[in-house]
Amino acid sequence: MMCIFFYKTDIGEIAIQENEGSICAMYFEGETLPSDLDIIETPVLKEAAYELNKYLKGELKEFSLPLKLLTGTDFMKEIWQVLKEIPYGQTYTYKQVAEKINRPKAARAVGLACNRNPIPIFIPCHRVIGSNGNLTGYLGGVHIKEKLLSLEKSSKML
Repeated sequence: MMCIFFYKTDIGEIAIQENEGSICAMYFEGETLPSDLDIIETPVLKEAAYELNKYLKGELKEFSLPLKLLTGTDFMKEIWQVLKEIPYGQTYTYKQVAEKINRPKAARAVGLACNRNPIPIFIPCHRVIGSNGNLTGYLGGVHIKEKLLSLEKSSKML
């Protein structure tokens, strides 16, 4: 059964989706949502919201949620795995991520995979930046990416 529930957070209303006990998607306010989901708060969704709010307060640096990727090519899933390995408070460039999968010329494809990440924040695509240090696009908006990176930087110093 696929379920979704909505939560108010410091970065706006977030919808978190579950499939068979695992988090499979997260949506920022204003995104188009699937229409065939039951609106039910399950224990795993409640835990996801709890961990997300602790993260947004700088009190949690690593999520312990079960994640299930239901979409994406094998290449995208490989990128998303690398994103999960980026340490809290650090950033990689798109080129560095491409190099991690031994495809150094695939920086643009890394950007596309980041854009299609179905579980942002939990799979931290916000930690990927341009080679020149610029914050490039983010599904929730560059202002949210900036807020998340700033939060991690300040919390890391504590």
